[in-house]
Amino acid sequence: MINNNYINIKYIVLIILLICLFQTDNLLLAQNQTDIQLANEYLLRGDKNKALDIYRDLVKSDANIPYVHNNYFNTLLDLGETEEAQNYLKRLQKRDPENLQYKIETGIIYVRTGDMSKADRYFRDLIQAYKTNVSRIKMIADYLSSKSLSEYSILALNESRQALNNPYMFSLELAMLYRIKGEKDKMVIEYLNYVTQTSANIQYVKNVMQALLTKPDELESLERILYERIQKNPDMEVYSDLIIWVTMQQKNFYASFIQARAYDRRYNKLGERCMEVARVALDNEDYVNALRSYQYVAREYPNGPYFLQARLGLIKTREARIRNTYPVAVDSVKNLITEYNRFISEYENNTHSHEAQRSEALLYANYLGQPDKAIELLQQLIDNPRVALQIKSKSKLDLGDIYLITGETWESSLLYSQVEKALKESPLGYEAKLKNAKLFYYKGNFRLAQEHLDILKEATTREIANDAMELSMLIKENIAFDSVAIALKVYASIELLLYQHKTGEALARIYDLKQGTIKISRKDSELLNLYSENLTFTEDSATISFGNHTILDDAYYLEANLRMQNGEFENALSLLQKVLIEYPDDILADDAFFLEGEIYDRQMGNKDKAMELYREFLNRFPGSVYAAEARKRFRTLRGDFIEQPQL
Repeated sequence: MINNNYINIKYIVLIILLICLFQTDNLLLAQNQTDIQLANEYLLRGDKNKALDIYRDLVKSDANIPYVHNNYFNTLLDLGETEEAQNYLKRLQKRDPENLQYKIETGIIYVRTGDMSKADRYFRDLIQAYKTNVSRIKMIADYLSSKSLSEYSILALNESRQALNNPYMFSLELAMLYRIKGEKDKMVIEYLNYVTQTSANIQYVKNVMQALLTKPDELESLERILYERIQKNPDMEVYSDLIIWVTMQQKNFYASFIQARAYDRRYNKLGERCMEVARVALDNEDYVNALRSYQYVAREYPNGPYFLQARLGLIKTREARIRNTYPVAVDSVKNLITEYNRFISEYENNTHSHEAQRSEALLYANYLGQPDKAIELLQQLIDNPRVALQIKSKSKLDLGDIYLITGETWESSLLYSQVEKALKESPLGYEAKLKNAKLFYYKGNFRLAQEHLDILKEATTREIANDAMELSMLIKENIAFDSVAIALKVYASIELLLYQHKTGEALARIYDLKQGTIKISRKDSELLNLYSENLTFTEDSATISFGNHTILDDAYYLEANLRMQNGEFENALSLLQKVLIEYPDDILADDAFFLEGEIYDRQMGNKDKAMELYREFLNRFPGSVYAAEARKRFRTLRGDFIEQPQL
């Protein structure tokens, strides 16, 4: 019988040996980790030779290879140690012959030594060996792309696609690779292949192409490719959808309407796409095609879901055209009110009639000088329990605007704040916040205005963010040169006067601003509130001087707009020339130049002069936000688009 004490001693000795081995392994592991960290630090500092010496010792143990392989291999290549790199890879491939990374890296050595013919043969053979293995071919493509060898990544994916007889495989991957190489036509084709297979991702493809295809010739190329595909595949809905989209990107809204009309008929959309074209055309002031699209929907789909929206859209389009034809004709405004009233009486108490009542109220306030009537109409909407929250909130904002016109700024701020509080983190809530910021700005409280604007620049819709950014820049630019901000206060008070339709007073104050002085009467409580400085009065008034100021270009541009709206087009053009001559590098230069073209085009009907200005604008300001619109207007005047009969 074996002695129990002997067995116990044997187990104890075994445990002690295991503990010793474990501690030894831990010590070795700790030492290796220290060496790896040290080598990596040398590499980061650019001391590659010292790093290489440590890596050489570390790779003697297979256990360290996963932790140092990439750094060791790349350091060998960087230092020209290609023979050592080859021997190292041979050793690894003997141990792990199926490791694809080691095989690819053999070809990388040929590239780094400049033997491109050998590298080419090697990569082509490697691709042929794995072309039917999807996961491995993707691994090859990804690795080669990471090494700036995109041409072989493309070859790998195309060879695999052909071998597996699937022309749509890897469409998204190839689109990205062609994008990297700047081959935009091929990129577009692959995005089209992708969306053909996964039509639910059409919005993603539109977003990508909108960001990447920014030049006219690129959009024209996409249009050509789409027409070719439609001819081959007339039943492919995504191509028809994209044709409408690309013509709208080009602002060729007549072509968009033609395509949308065919699309709605073919796919029984009841005018849905024509309504989209109408809305975008109206936003871009193409009133002819907005009217054409709305008329078509109202005529062809009287029982469809968009009929009332199209009827209202017709009136809104006529209103927009009247508002942007200067000077605005009062009789035309009255006719619009008659149209809105007829619509409201025919389609009483629905969302569209409520929208019509809002528009009618604003016409009374802004063009007929009847704020009381406007307030009455808006208050009816706010008090009506059948009116949707969205329209009630818009009506409150409108009401706040009208109280601002009548000088009741406290009431305005209260209404804006109510909407902001009720609809936080929504577009209407942000709009309310922007209106409050502008109110603070008008009253000369730039600190409070800036606090609101800083929030709006970060978290809101693009349109409101842009408005917030523009006002914020105006405040910062002018306060930087004038800590008291006298000139900016004058300018803000001018903008408020214009908002309140007090044109004569605004022009008088613009004159003072351009002269560099402003006279304040003891009775002028508004201006006295703006200036808390100690004023020295001579009899009944005091004069403040502030000399030439950065705000003057804004004053010229503001007056130019005002003169244009009054129908004084020559005066407006003269003021715009002042901006361009005296402030050629200012942020307003492109605004002034584009407005010149617009006056000759839209207001004076001088086609040749407008074309000349639009052409010169594109040469001087190719990166301007107005560039796409200027290009479209130039091409329209030149007759590039399909002839469009006027409505």
